[in-house]
Amino acid sequence: MIDLTINKDVLQRAVTRAREKNIIIPTFKQQRDPSLIPAKIIDKLKNVGLWDINPLNLFRITWHNQAVVQGGGFGGVNYLEFPKELTGVDARIIAVVGKWFPTGAHKVGAAFGCLVPRLMTGQFDPTTEKSVWPSTGNYCRGGAYDAALLGCESIAILPEEMSRERFEWLQAVAGEIIKTPGSESNVKEIFDKCWELRKTGQALSIFNQFDEPGNYLWHHEVTGPAMHEVLQQLMKENDQFRGLVSATGSGGTIASGDYLKKQYPHSKIVACEALQCPTLLNNGFGAHRIEGIGDKHVPWIHNAKNTDLVVAVDDEVPISLIRLFNEEEGKKTLLAKGIPGELIDSLDLVGISGAGNLAAAIKFARYFEMTENDVVMTVLTDSMDLYQSRLEELNRERGAFTEIDAYSTYERRLQGLSIDFMEELNYYGKKRIHNLKYYTWVEQQGKTYEEIQRQWYDDNYWTSIVEHVDEIDGLIEEFNKQTGLLDSL
Repeated sequence: MIDLTINKDVLQRAVTRAREKNIIIPTFKQQRDPSLIPAKIIDKLKNVGLWDINPLNLFRITWHNQAVVQGGGFGGVNYLEFPKELTGVDARIIAVVGKWFPTGAHKVGAAFGCLVPRLMTGQFDPTTEKSVWPSTGNYCRGGAYDAALLGCESIAILPEEMSRERFEWLQAVAGEIIKTPGSESNVKEIFDKCWELRKTGQALSIFNQFDEPGNYLWHHEVTGPAMHEVLQQLMKENDQFRGLVSATGSGGTIASGDYLKKQYPHSKIVACEALQCPTLLNNGFGAHRIEGIGDKHVPWIHNAKNTDLVVAVDDEVPISLIRLFNEEEGKKTLLAKGIPGELIDSLDLVGISGAGNLAAAIKFARYFEMTENDVVMTVLTDSMDLYQSRLEELNRERGAFTEIDAYSTYERRLQGLSIDFMEELNYYGKKRIHNLKYYTWVEQQGKTYEEIQRQWYDDNYWTSIVEHVDEIDGLIEEFNKQTGLLDSL
């Protein structure tokens, strides 16, 4: 659970550091609704680039950023809607867009959610401790970014086979980069490295997104409301929201489904994963190419009891789709199929995991035979800005993407998606997935038997996490008051 016990001495050092670095911390309320941000901060952001290492960009950890790289303000939530001509299903499939966060992915928000409760309580000392960010890519980038804004040292941990773009950016921002063996599928190796670091005796704090309740809290309180805002804007009188589709990843993003279920009690939460590593579907294992979604374990903060379906997606689907969406022959084919040119020009907002989420959303819509009045929500964590090297690799390995490749991909990987490799979860199906946590978290990572039981049997376990948000916002407001920076703007 989120511990808000205050260490006054360390907290005072954090306040001093923030004052020295001109750091003002946004509240969760302000990230959810940027209209609450002071006008002077919004005015100063007009001269700040989206990726700049500038403390003001903490206020751009929101889904409401204007879609520009320099000097943007705030507006509606960024989203894409995929038409029937692309998806082959009648249901309306809508995705919120992660590209327009600092670092180009919404994981910077999850990192904020993990870091800030400890910073506001003096449980993390930015003047003496290194912050450690174990990840399969985007989260450690977000954590290193947040740490750089605070002027504290960071250690980014990620598998050595992740995309080149991740490492190139981290080299300029992170204090240290540790490459662990393997690829997307090798999460345990990341955890093992964390245990090695603990044994070195260094002063460090490990922010493990897979078990940090702040990750769950941020997505429940910021991503969930952003999705709800889009639904309220787009849904017509007779429309019905049918559910959220998300890769399980760290268990954070899918927490937005818990928020949406409170608004739409009959909606479903759909967890997707790679068919090559069907952990949730079949207690399976393996390796896959859908970067950023994690696997071979169930995240500690994944509320399995509230998950309704599991969908496995062949990793060849998103790998093929990023070529269809970004290569010239693919764009020509999509135009010939009636896809609006404006949407085709925006498909570079769909990264590899986003393409996997889109495929799972199509399968979900087909499974329940949805109509044009049914609405499905999903998420595009990042964009193709982080995967251009993958397109280059695919062209070297497979040759140029031809017109035949484009038509084949469109028909097979979109129109031809079927309802295979899916499970609609009953009570015991959900419990089977929950029980898989034991082997990773209780046996290996030091969690207790009592808490894993509470996660399943205590209905207040998950709601008690989000009940902390107002208290955390109060701590943030007091922290900012102590720095005096808001008054001096």
